[in-house]
Amino acid sequence: MLRVEGLQTSYGRSQVLFGVDLAIAEGEVVTLLGRNGMGKTTTVRSIMGMTKPHAGSVTFSGRELRGLAPHRIARCGLGLVPEGRGIFINLSVRENLTATARQHRSAARWTLETVTALFPWMLERRSQLGVSLSGGEQQMLAIGRALMTNPQLLILDEATEGLAPVIRQSIWKVLATLKESGQSILLIDKNLKEVVRLADRHYVIERGRVTWNGSSAELRANYAHVRTLVGV
Repeated sequence: MLRVEGLQTSYGRSQVLFGVDLAIAEGEVVTLLGRNGMGKTTTVRSIMGMTKPHAGSVTFSGRELRGLAPHRIARCGLGLVPEGRGIFINLSVRENLTATARQHRSAARWTLETVTALFPWMLERRSQLGVSLSGGEQQMLAIGRALMTNPQLLILDEATEGLAPVIRQSIWKVLATLKESGQSILLIDKNLKEVVRLADRHYVIERGRVTWNGSSAELRANYAHVRTLVGV
């Protein structure tokens, strides 16, 4: 589904990515792991066209994405839950969900009804403004909003970072439900115990290069080593 090959990205004269390779098949959950500042978010931004790579290739379902504007990449079937959530704080919960909704498939999986079934509190508080929500609620709303675009691939950048334990567990349960439904996911997170249970495969990035990759079984077998690379 998604194939990234030899991706190189810079900010001005400072190069951040040095030939990143990764791939995600349909229905897979794949993680991108690493310490802060190693290039995880830049990889996501490069895939989504928000930061322009200067070398390499990003293909999605056989189509080259490099060089396309972010909105055109999103229309190809990629949905992003960005670091920092990025919800519309002056819009209501319902308006946030519908503002970017796309029913581009003949049988769209994600609608207001199915998203609010995943997050029941949204139905009761659909008229509440985003600014009044807690950080955890905003994160769940950001996930719901991304699902409303009916993405073939859902990308989550630090989906549980800085949240209360009870909220984190709720989000992990939602991600498990998404996996069971066949949703393809690229996930950035630091919680190795959770990602090894959830994901199929993993990539570790250090200083803009992938230095380790493997299945969850391989991660379990090399847990101490990977934990050192990830720095948790």
